[in-house]
Amino acid sequence: IINVGGIKYCIPWSTLEEFPLTRLGKLRSCSNEAEIMDVCDDYDGSRNEYFFDRSPSAFRTIVTFLAAGKLRLLREMCALSFQEELLYWGVEENNLDWCCLRKLRLRQEEYKEQQRLEEEDTERRLRDMVENPHSGLPGKIFACLSVLFVAITAVTLCVSTMPDLREEEERSGAVRRVDGCFLVVVSGVFKRCHNIFILETVCVGWFSLEFLLRFIQTQSKCTFLRTPLNVIDVVAILPYYITLIVDSLSDGGKTAGSGNNYLEKVGLVLRVLRALRIFYVMRLARHSLGLQVLGLTVKRCTREFGLLLLFLCVAMALFSPLVFLAESEMGAKQEFTSIPGSYWWAVISMTTVGYGDMVPRSIPGQVVALSSILSGILLMAFPVTSIFHTFSRSY
Repeated sequence: IINVGGIKYCIPWSTLEEFPLTRLGKLRSCSNEAEIMDVCDDYDGSRNEYFFDRSPSAFRTIVTFLAAGKLRLLREMCALSFQEELLYWGVEENNLDWCCLRKLRLRQEEYKEQQRLEEEDTERRLRDMVENPHSGLPGKIFACLSVLFVAITAVTLCVSTMPDLREEEERSGAVRRVDGCFLVVVSGVFKRCHNIFILETVCVGWFSLEFLLRFIQTQSKCTFLRTPLNVIDVVAILPYYITLIVDSLSDGGKTAGSGNNYLEKVGLVLRVLRALRIFYVMRLARHSLGLQVLGLTVKRCTREFGLLLLFLCVAMALFSPLVFLAESEMGAKQEFTSIPGSYWWAVISMTTVGYGDMVPRSIPGQVVALSSILSGILLMAFPVTSIFHTFSRSY
């Protein structure tokens, strides 16, 4: 007696001889109760009844197949669910009639296509969230959090150099400062400011998660890693982890006796790495249309920028010797000691910055200075007009 979902069937063993690989066929070959329990869900030896917690409607069709050799899909049952029942009972789906088998194949293809569309929809939502702030509320929240963490990082970098913070650290413990990089010395172990380190860790954790999400949703990983903004992300994130490695090496390997040279080298590395944190600010280009247009303008105006650089180099090579000769001939060359030393003055004058650190004292030198200033204004005006129009078109 076969009990499936509360419905009992009486199937002779002779019917199962033709289907030894089915679950019921394996049940016929069982010799002890342990083997029987491996095949069915429960067994009552007194009544010789086998229990299966499966769909009775699907089993009714399978019984018809075992008895008459006809196997067809049920209208009231999902084709994929019926396929699972066939798999459980050990019946090959190829035994279905050709029309039912075709319906099953079509349903399988529809299911695979639906899964693919759902995966693409999930990837699209993830892509919109991390790449397009205007896609919806998740994108706006994600963009706001990213900008917030960039601002926190910039503020933390500035606060870490304030004199009040240095004095507080000096009062709390012995401090060794190397050009703004704080190393608190406690029994030979070097630690940075604890609060700033926590803020930096949280920010870097967010940036790392954001980078990982962008990397996951992209289709071309190589193209992703070559994108300028993603390169900036790597340059901004890696210094934190490298700093942790350098700190751990400095903690484990050196003592105070071997001390000062190694500490200076560690301080140099940490200063360089901490300076690279300023690249976090450039991540704002992801969420600012103006910054993106500026980058696109620079890319499109490479030729104009090259032309501007050429103009400045030619003018610099012209006015630097002139001002040096004018000042040296008039005996006022205290500041213009050489032609290469005059290059700085020529660039500052042509760009109309005028720091005032190098000033021509003689009349001929002042004439040369006036000429360089006017030339700089004219030279920069030519390509700047083209760059402005390119920016306007891009915006």
